[in-house]
Amino acid sequence: MNRLTVAALACIFAAGLLPRAHAGEKEAIAVIDKAIKAMGGEEKLSKIKGFTTTGKGTIILDGGEIPFQYESTVKGSTQYRSTFEGEANGEKFRGATVLDDNKGWRRLNGDVQKLEGQELANEKRNAYIEIVPTLLLPLKGKEFKLDTEGEEKVEGKPAATVRVTGPDGKDFTIQFDRESGLPVKVSGKVVSWDGEEYSQDTLLEDYKEFDGIKVATKSRTKKNGERFIDTVDGDFKLVDQVGPETFAEPK
Repeated sequence: MNRLTVAALACIFAAGLLPRAHAGEKEAIAVIDKAIKAMGGEEKLSKIKGFTTTGKGTIILDGGEIPFQYESTVKGSTQYRSTFEGEANGEKFRGATVLDDNKGWRRLNGDVQKLEGQELANEKRNAYIEIVPTLLLPLKGKEFKLDTEGEEKVEGKPAATVRVTGPDGKDFTIQFDRESGLPVKVSGKVVSWDGEEYSQDTLLEDYKEFDGIKVATKSRTKKNGERFIDTVDGDFKLVDQVGPETFAEPK
């Protein structure tokens, strides 16, 4: 390599024209690495092919509490199926959201809607905000950008805040308990089925171990600062194979 080439490369580095991790990103990665270790380690998390959860919850609407049951199946960060059912005012209801990479559907009772455009983008965002705190490893991939926002308290305990920019270019934050390293809160803007955008804050609680992986089994979600949905997982299972019918149009 001649001296002119060396000089040119030196100028490029000095000008910051080659990509390199900034201090905030490095600090955020360190927080994520601690969380990965706390949740079972990179080797175990990297082997997750898919998982299912079942449980029960309560949704708060107009001051009333409506109980429901739910089941979800996840494969990677782009295939997702969530179903729910319950009863309100004597009327039973059941619904589903299904995502299969760049395809998606919603079902409410017997009505099935294909998701396209912005509605599909909204549901993909809702899904990855829910999935990422369990998988964690996708955060270190090229689809996500990380930065730090210092330290705050979550439920009275110090927590490191990581700002995540998702594949859609929109931000959300994950807060990690300083002592345990575990994710304890996820916050961001989401969009409901009826197109309403709102601020969502979810506390992740009661971590339990399943097949060597720690998973939050309780959550408390606020909508624009008000209590909205509480959930309790009854079961969490790792699955090696998920049939393609799982992520097909819901019937």
